[in-house]
Amino acid sequence: MKLKFCGAAGTTTGSQHLLEVNGKRILLDCGLYQGSRKDAYDVNCCFPHFDPKTIDLVILSHAHIDHSGNLPNLTSKGFSGNIYATHATRDLCQIMLADSARIQEGDIDWLNKHRLRQGLETVGPLYSEQEAERCLRQFVTLGYDRPMGISEGVTLTFVDAGHILGSAQVLLEVDDHHDGQKKRFLFSGDVGRGDNEVLRDPVAVKDVDFLLMESTYGGREHEAPPGTSGYFAEVIRQAVKRGGKILIPAFAVERTQEILFVLNELFKNNEIPQLPVYVDSPLAVSATEIYRLHPDSFNEDVYEALFEKDNPFGFENLTLIRSVKGSKSLNEIDGTCIIISASGMCEAGRILHHLKNNIADPRTTVLFVGYCAENTLGRRIRDGAPEVPILGGRYKVRARIEAVDSFSGHADHSELLDYFDRISGPKKQVWLVHGDPVPASSLHAALASKHTGSVEIAVLGQEVEF
Repeated sequence: MKLKFCGAAGTTTGSQHLLEVNGKRILLDCGLYQGSRKDAYDVNCCFPHFDPKTIDLVILSHAHIDHSGNLPNLTSKGFSGNIYATHATRDLCQIMLADSARIQEGDIDWLNKHRLRQGLETVGPLYSEQEAERCLRQFVTLGYDRPMGISEGVTLTFVDAGHILGSAQVLLEVDDHHDGQKKRFLFSGDVGRGDNEVLRDPVAVKDVDFLLMESTYGGREHEAPPGTSGYFAEVIRQAVKRGGKILIPAFAVERTQEILFVLNELFKNNEIPQLPVYVDSPLAVSATEIYRLHPDSFNEDVYEALFEKDNPFGFENLTLIRSVKGSKSLNEIDGTCIIISASGMCEAGRILHHLKNNIADPRTTVLFVGYCAENTLGRRIRDGAPEVPILGGRYKVRARIEAVDSFSGHADHSELLDYFDRISGPKKQVWLVHGDPVPASSLHAALASKHTGSVEIAVLGQEVEF
């Protein structure tokens, strides 16, 4: 068996790992590298580490764009095999890949303006919405814990990763024809924290020989444990007293649905006043509808609630907004309401218009429920900038800025170590991926100090044999 690190090695984006076994080439994930527009296009367009035509099949851990987003480009460049995923992952990819195609059209306009200034030829987007749709025809779906033979001597089982709806650890049971040995190889995908308000906990896999593991939050601890809604409720109660709008920038998939569940519980328990809630994001609306279709991913409490006709994603005072007209109508609301809108880092989407119209109002509360990367508008606001640029203008920040960090979908350092400990088996070789250099090094040091097997940090382009 050979493993080549083709993405998400030395960084947290662009997950792609090429496994060769029994003469077949299996690609684990096919994510987009996300960085500056120019760098991202150069990395994503051409698959420098392999020829798409030579790939026999793809196994997809989950639907986040840094794991799935380059699949339409892969298929349009000649990959014709099956793409294995869970049922929910396929459904989320249907909306997320189309959305990615639309975003690229805007990005490519920006990139081409700069290329023309430099005397360079213009380029096209990585793929179109039609190519995203055609890619979906190659998906083959299966449920958790349902082993399936996918090639000679290789059986695939998806195991719940507890990260987002449909997220999976990839377990491959291999009868290696090269050396005659039986091997159990596990790719963690992205690992959830456990105790999620909506999803089930990550499942511990047994008897693992070789482990490809994420390291996103190595060396970092979340500020609050999962499932902590007390401070969240207090922020809303104080915002209601001020009488302004409560703006919650949130990722369309997973974070929005988790916030809706928490709000529904707080309303039911009379922990916060009844007030209107609006989800203003077409992608988030579509994702919320998909969540309702996949109760197999939910923890026991949410699962039971669904069958008791208590829909946590469709409560009485919730309005889901798709249209631009509906979004603009929110500007006319003078009283208190909650507006949940993408993107979570305030880099694009309708949240920008709500911030533009409300951030200078001292009655407004902007409530962050997730990580904001360096140099994003969300980070500037979270860090206390007195004035910020929004849609071509500059606006004083007079709104109250709050942050609740208990909603992260990624396991932190301690939780990753616990995940590793719960995986049984010799774990003869461990490779760390999906982590920037400092987090990966921190997790590597912690694992190497207590694990007798080999622990390595993956290097982009590196190939290992085992």
